[in-house]
Amino acid sequence: MSERSHIGRVAPSHAPVLDEFDQRFGRDPTAVRETDHYRAEYVRGFVEKWDELIDWDAREVSEGRFFIDVLKARGKKSVLDVATGTGFHSVQLALAGFNVVSADGSAEMLAKAFENARRRDLILKTVHVDWRWLNRDIHGKYDAIICLGNSFTHLFLETDRRRALAEFYAALKHDGLLILDQRNYDAILDDGFSSKHKYYYCGDQVTAEPEHVDESLARFRYAFPDGSTYHLNMFPLRKAYVRKLMKEVGFQRVQTYGDFQESYEGERPDFFIHVAEKSFHE
Repeated sequence: MSERSHIGRVAPSHAPVLDEFDQRFGRDPTAVRETDHYRAEYVRGFVEKWDELIDWDAREVSEGRFFIDVLKARGKKSVLDVATGTGFHSVQLALAGFNVVSADGSAEMLAKAFENARRRDLILKTVHVDWRWLNRDIHGKYDAIICLGNSFTHLFLETDRRRALAEFYAALKHDGLLILDQRNYDAILDDGFSSKHKYYYCGDQVTAEPEHVDESLARFRYAFPDGSTYHLNMFPLRKAYVRKLMKEVGFQRVQTYGDFQESYEGERPDFFIHVAEKSFHE
């Protein structure tokens, strides 16, 4: 094992097992606008293909040390990854020397993250948790929380979003940091979809495009080389709205990057990254 290996617990064995391929959207998929439905979307077949979409090697090159540098510049050491997915950022941060706890609402994703880490001589500390009750299952305070991979968009109700942000806030130390990203839904809603397909979803053999978009739903279709397709129903969050919610929950300062760049005005980034500070520092 690596010197930076972590010992912890995996997702609970009693988590519900979903059909390997059936995402169960029903007769009218665009009518599915519920926070809890994401558990039925990340079925095993989709999770097993997720890394084809991400492409760990290409993504590591594209985003570089952005998150590592942001955290180290502020002296952060303990990190709670609340949207671990298949483990990319948890593994990157653990290898960089951070003390990482990996959480996710999908038991299938957590199992895959654990497997991915083991192949890299790491054992992740993993917790199966719902953000809305985060502090019921996560104990202690963290220097930083990361919520990446456009994951916050799975919350369809404003009450859920406010509650999740409040739970994040409560799980941070007094000078804690929240890093949360999202797709540039402003551009998708106002101008239609286009993507440089460069930073986040780097797998060049996979397509990820919206099948339906309105002010309260972005339904994305993911097509893989073997002909299989999967979907995710998400809420199209506008940048200003997310920043407003963060400040209303109590974060003192929110800095937003576009595709990892501080200066992006006049451009059309694929993703926004919000860095929210619990305490304001000059």
